[in-house]
Amino acid sequence: MNETVNAIVQESIFLSVGNDGDELHLRHFRPAETPARDVLLLLHGAIENGRIFYSADGRKGLAPFLCQNGFEVLVGDLRGRGQSRPHVNRHSQYGQTEAITEDLSVMADFASQLAAGRPQHWLAHSWGGVLMAAHLLRYPQRIPTVASLTFFGSKRSVSARNFKRYLGIDLVWNRAAKLATARYGYLPARRLKLGSDDESRLSHAQSVLWVKNKKRWIDPVDGFDYGAAVRNNPLPLPRTLSLAGVSDAYLGNPLDVERFARECGLPPGSFLLLSKANGHRKNYGHIDMLTDPEAIHDHFPLVNNWLTSRTPRAGQE
Repeated sequence: MNETVNAIVQESIFLSVGNDGDELHLRHFRPAETPARDVLLLLHGAIENGRIFYSADGRKGLAPFLCQNGFEVLVGDLRGRGQSRPHVNRHSQYGQTEAITEDLSVMADFASQLAAGRPQHWLAHSWGGVLMAAHLLRYPQRIPTVASLTFFGSKRSVSARNFKRYLGIDLVWNRAAKLATARYGYLPARRLKLGSDDESRLSHAQSVLWVKNKKRWIDPVDGFDYGAAVRNNPLPLPRTLSLAGVSDAYLGNPLDVERFARECGLPPGSFLLLSKANGHRKNYGHIDMLTDPEAIHDHFPLVNNWLTSRTPRAGQE
């Protein structure tokens, strides 16, 4: 059912995925009074869902902000997360490989149909950026359809050495979460207060492998070599803006965000550090870079300007 809030028409769209009757949820935002321009596809990270980009009433967040600036916005919930159906449980047999090859294929196909030739831009928070980059590297024929990428705190591996990293990654994510998935059959992150949504057993296990292996970026299911794809693909990834919060200790540490950009073959100069020293209103962290009320006056306008610019992709004149 459509509803209009602050001159934005909102609706939920459900798309079939896989062979077990699962459905992906997309929250659709479009301007109510003017024709929309480019189409945006937004994707959340691990132990999250699409609500990282919009509030319960649809009035706040990056998605409604960009829609108010004329964009048509799709916010995806990966399989089993958010309003996707059914919710992840002990019987869920999908992982991040399926997110890359199936979930994102369904979302991207729908975005292309909706765009009908208009430019498309993909945006992601945290692990969602890794999944989006992996999808494009695996399916390079999709790259020309995406005008730009914007990643908020996206990193594939963790090199930061501090107490918060030891507690959050080594102890909680790698050990405690593994024990929880063994007990419940999936990661009940909401119940354990580890995140805003749950994670399947496979997606947790596969992400752990990627976080641990800094040198090789290999799919654990079929052995697809994403690092080789970066080196061998005839087309580079779309022009990309990578943002990191200076106060993000380990979930999207600035050094790890920059390293992921290099791993994807992105040129230097497309990195933005959100800090007071760089003129921002606060020293942002991993979550508040998208949820803090200051963001709408601070770096959201910068992202809007980035999306509206028509700078060629890397390697093009």
